[in-house]
Amino acid sequence: MDWYSITNQQAERRIGDLIKSARLQKNLTQLDLSKKAGLSRVAISKIERGEGATLMSIIQLLRALKMLQNLDSLFPQTEVSPLELIKNQGKKRQRASKSRDEQYKPPL
Repeated sequence: MDWYSITNQQAERRIGDLIKSARLQKNLTQLDLSKKAGLSRVAISKIERGEGATLMSIIQLLRALKMLQNLDSLFPQTEVSPLELIKNQGKKRQRASKSRDEQYKPPL
């Protein structure tokens, strides 16, 4: 799926569909999942319809569905060459910086 070609609301509905699919695959009712996740059945119903989910509720649902480890795929570790490791030894990036093109240029 091309997530960039859909609206945020469509993405939220798609995430709800994926959660519903995972719930059904594990043969859980909304009530069963609500008890495991610590959410109300109505909240789960709304999330599955794409009508509002918080990050906390998504984490609760993923934990209850035993899918929390899937969050690792959202932020894959980047491979760093041994030379880069030596070059940056002891230096941990603290903030992002602007590219040279974006740096401040005083008005004329």
